[in-house]
Amino acid sequence: MDASPSASPAAFPTYHSYPSTYTKFNTALNAGLLNPMSPPPLDKTRSSPTLFDMMANEQEYHSRTGVPLPPLTSAGQILPHGRTNATMSAHDRQILLQERVAEILGSCSPGNQFNDQETGDIRLTLISKDGLSLALNVHRQILVSQSRFFAAKLSDRWSKQQRSLPHLVEISDCDDVEVYVETLRLMYCKELRRRLMNEDVSKVLGILKVSAGIAFDAGVLSCLEYLEAAPWAEDEEEKVASLLSQLHLENSGAEEVLKRVSLEVVSLAEEPNENGSEETIGNGSGGNGEEILFRLLQVVLEGKDEKARREMKVLVSKMLRENSTAARGSARGCAGDLSKDSLYSACDSCLRLLRLHFLRAASYDLAEASQIARQADNLHWILDILIDRQIADEFLRTWAGEAELAEAHQRVPAIHRYEVSRVTARLFVGIGKGQVLVSKDARCLLLRTWLEPFYEDFGWMRRACKGLDRHLIEDGLGNTILTLPLMMQQEILLAWFDRFLNSGDDCPNIQRSFEVWWRRAFWRRNGEPDRVPKLRIAAACETSS
Repeated sequence: MDASPSASPAAFPTYHSYPSTYTKFNTALNAGLLNPMSPPPLDKTRSSPTLFDMMANEQEYHSRTGVPLPPLTSAGQILPHGRTNATMSAHDRQILLQERVAEILGSCSPGNQFNDQETGDIRLTLISKDGLSLALNVHRQILVSQSRFFAAKLSDRWSKQQRSLPHLVEISDCDDVEVYVETLRLMYCKELRRRLMNEDVSKVLGILKVSAGIAFDAGVLSCLEYLEAAPWAEDEEEKVASLLSQLHLENSGAEEVLKRVSLEVVSLAEEPNENGSEETIGNGSGGNGEEILFRLLQVVLEGKDEKARREMKVLVSKMLRENSTAARGSARGCAGDLSKDSLYSACDSCLRLLRLHFLRAASYDLAEASQIARQADNLHWILDILIDRQIADEFLRTWAGEAELAEAHQRVPAIHRYEVSRVTARLFVGIGKGQVLVSKDARCLLLRTWLEPFYEDFGWMRRACKGLDRHLIEDGLGNTILTLPLMMQQEILLAWFDRFLNSGDDCPNIQRSFEVWWRRAFWRRNGEPDRVPKLRIAAACETSS
């Protein structure tokens, strides 16, 4: 409900004052009391000072309090006929302001006496920085009971010195007249928070700024309650945090609002536990960003619903990629990033489970053989993250050294084991694209350990793996082979040539790499035949036959 100007101050809700710099700006602004004044003549010279003339300079007031009056309309806001504030004439802007204020006044509930010409005892003129002006009829009793700023300036002593009604008061250099009117209207309402429910976040921020500037405590608290409870768009978060930091509203509820976007302002509660010692509650064990990410990683690895796991893998990978990018771009790093040790810890857990179930299956215990594909898929996902962060070299060396798994490969049914070869294929692609850089010995060991199992599973991978990019894997394998010394290339590619002729599509086609090796081995850069490599190859062929 709206309050009439005849209501006593007790009719309004009482709020505890929040600490502010009111004493400081009151000292700076106590230049005197208002004298009776008349409307300003056309030349804008005044026979008596206005309210702000009696105060200290408004800019000085803002600089000392750190609480400037609020802007609402941003520069370049789209206005009628496609024009902006910068291009509209002063007359057009004045008309637009009057129309918007008329809408505000028209939304008042029946019985509300805000801007009532008959009962208002103060004629308040608001003048914006760009010269727009608006006159309102307000009530001293309302202003004094709701605003400590107006209570100091419109005192009983000042009121008794005024000789005529309504008293004339002027406030100049307002950032936005419309938002000032909105704030004054709220002083006539009892249920402020309910009134704010129809506003958006930007409007409430403007009202909060004015309310803080005139020490309208009920308005400040209602705005903070709204901001704490209302949903924000992502682009509004920075505006909220910036304004609250600027206003310095300590112990007024601003901390509760900032907790939504910042862990730095979280006040941890301490309670004694059963043993009598104190323990911190609030953040819990998940207060650290890395701990939370690691927990999310583990939940995805252990999840039971495969469809949900696929969706969450995409989400967590995106989060890790964004955090990693932020960490690389910041000298201080990113508090929510996942460290290399944490990733390798999760990787080692998956590898241990894979080894356990793979060796059981090799011993013809197929009770939990489905776990092989699951853990191989987990390893493939973590490997993607490691390669994206350029830290997969240690995993490659570890995987290349899994000779026991490779030796047991043939004893595990292909339907259970082919997912393991996807891990090998991902490493081939990483090496072939230059995303994983390891020594020649590590690359040779990887091919020596896993190339044969990879060949045996390629047909299954091609048929069973949806979305498998065969050409990407073939190029990766071929480029990996071409990173080896020429004689090693020859050994591997001649063996591939024989396998491909007997297996067809069930063998990866690395013909392009074979041609590269052939040109390297048999032709010099000037196009002349290289006799020495040809003799060596012929000898090698005779030995193999």
